[in-house]
Order: sequence, then C-alpha cells, then structure tokens
Amino acid sequence: MKKITYKITLIALVFLTSCSEKAKKTTAVKAAETVEEHNNTEVTKTQFETAGMVLGKFTEQNFPVTVQASGMIDVPPQSKQIVTSFYGGTVKKSNLLIGDVVRKGQALVTIENPEFVDMQQEYLEIKEQLDYLKNEYERQKTLFDEKITSQKKYLKAKSDYQRQLARYKGLAKKLTMLNISTSSVEQGNITSQITLYAAISGSVTKVNVSKGTQVSPSDEIIEIINTDHIHVELTVFEKDAMKIKKGQVIRFKIPEASDDYFEAEVHLVGKTIDEKTRTVKVHGHLHKETKNNFNIGMFVSAFIEISNEKSIALPSDAVLEEGEGNIVFQLEKQENDHYIFEEIEVKAGKTYNGYTQILSKDLDKEKLILVKNAYALAGSAGGGYSH
Repeated sequence: MKKITYKITLIALVFLTSCSEKAKKTTAVKAAETVEEHNNTEVTKTQFETAGMVLGKFTEQNFPVTVQASGMIDVPPQSKQIVTSFYGGTVKKSNLLIGDVVRKGQALVTIENPEFVDMQQEYLEIKEQLDYLKNEYERQKTLFDEKITSQKKYLKAKSDYQRQLARYKGLAKKLTMLNISTSSVEQGNITSQITLYAAISGSVTKVNVSKGTQVSPSDEIIEIINTDHIHVELTVFEKDAMKIKKGQVIRFKIPEASDDYFEAEVHLVGKTIDEKTRTVKVHGHLHKETKNNFNIGMFVSAFIEISNEKSIALPSDAVLEEGEGNIVFQLEKQENDHYIFEEIEVKAGKTYNGYTQILSKDLDKEKLILVKNAYALAGSAGGGYSH
C-alpha cells in the first residue's frame, strides 16, 4: 500500500509541475501579446483629421557641417558719423530726435562762441596787411637784385610776408573747417555762430545735447548711422579660421529677440589673429530682404556652413524624444476608417531647417510616417488615441 501511495503522489507532483509550466508559458505568451499590442496605436479617421495629423515619407536632405561663431550687427566705418565740433561753445539750435532721418549736407546743430568772431577779425586784419607786405617784399627783392639795398632788409621783408601769408592760409583753413565762408567774411559778414552738417545720410541714433548745452571739442554731439550697408561682424576661433571662405552661407539669430534664423554670406575673412582671444574677424553681408529687420549693436549667434552632407531625414515634428532615445510613429495599416500606427525607435542625428537626420539603417524607407502632430499620439501609445 505504501508503495502504491508513493507512485500516486509522484504522478500528482509531475501533473502539477506540468500544469505550472503550461501556465507560465501561457502567461508569457499573453505578456508578449500585450507588449506587441502596446506598441500599436489606433485612431479613427475623424480623430486623425481633427488633430491635424499628416503622413509622409523619409526624404533626402542636406545637413551642413558648420562652424560656430558669435558677433554683432554692425555697419562699416564710412556708414557711421560721430558729429563733433573743432571748437567748443553753446548750443543755440538742436531740433533733432533719436530716430529722425537726415540727408547728407543737412544742418544739424548751431553752436555759438565769441572766439569765432576773434578768428574772423584776425583773418581780415592779416589779409589787409598781406597786400602791403607783398609789395614791400617785391620792392626789396628788386632793390636787392640791383644791389641797391642790403640783403638784411630784403630777407626781413621776405620773412614778414611769408609769415603773415602762412597765418592767413591757416586761418582760412580753420574758418573753412568751421563751415564759415571766407568770401562772406571778406565782404564784412562776421558771425559768432557755426553750423554742423551731416556728412552722410542716415538715421539719428544718439543726441547728447539740447539748446543751451555747453560742448567742448571732445564731446560727441550727435551720432548718425546709415543702414544701407548693415552687416554681421563675427568672431571665429583660430582653429576654425582656415575653414572659412568667401561666399559661404551664414545662418544667424538674435537670441534675445527671436528664435528665427536669418541668412547672410561670408564677404571678408580677417588675416590676423587677435592675440588675447585667439579669434579671427569674419565680415558677412546680409540678404536684402532681411537687412532692415535689425538694430545696430544687436548680439548675434551664428553658424557658418563650410560643407554639406546628404542624409535620410524626417520633419522634426515627426521625431519625438522618449527617455534617452527617439521614436517615430509608422503606419502599419489602414482599415476602413482606422489608422494603426507602430511606435518605432530611431537614432536621430542633426537638426537643420525643420528636418532631423535619421541615422538608423534598418528602417523600411517606403512606409508612411506620421510627420505632423505626432506628439498627439505619443501620450496615448498603447491605449488608443484619445481626443
């Protein structure tokens, strides 16, 4: 009896073990099916259209190799005027405001100083003396040539004339620099005021005076900038300097103002290295359609495209981050009014011009991908799209 009982017990254990293994396998199969189903997401046609989803395929796009640079929006030196006066004085007239547009030759500021009167009086006095000194010099030269007068008298007459002639020419030059007409002065028109004029056409960017302000020769009175030749002035590190060539595309943005990128192109590359920063200057010309969007002095973050490489890509909206990787939603099938998507893991590379480089090699490039509003599907992957 004991023997029979042992056999029955052993058979029961074998039976129970067999059942347990079958249960584990069944559970594993169901778990695998659950995982497989979890990677698939189904949406109706109505949900698809309401969410603004769009299907598309992999395409070949250019992904440039770039050099990073930074700098500012600027204009060349000839497009900027700092208005100063050769002599100080009191501002008698100044009607300009920041932002005003001025033309070349336009009157900007009037300054008054009694010294201007003294200068013109001295000019007239010397001019009157010149006629007498010139005649005396010529007379003494004739007498000396005929050995009638001494060399000492001749040389003194010559020296007096040439010294006063030099003073006359110097004063005439000063008056011209002060925009005072010497011909008008010679006609007896003496003024205590001078007018400063615009040397270029442009916009007023600084006004540092008002009526009654005392100015000195070193003071910056007004600044004018002509933005017709606005450009980007960039700095590139020494290690990248040899890669920069004229004509290369510059893509830049103004970080403090916008995330939008604008385009320019390399026009000049500096030939010297800054000893402190070990950088090179790069001068870039803006495209006509964008150059009037900026203010002088804006900080620029830029990339200079030194070469291009072609690669398979998807619109950046199609590539979503998940954990440390990236995923896309691939259309598996379309049945009646339903779309069934499979979540595919991909390896993403560079992003450029709205496209993301796809580095994965084992993908079916002919299948359709959800390229727009994929994020709407991401939260419902495995559980169906919920609108």
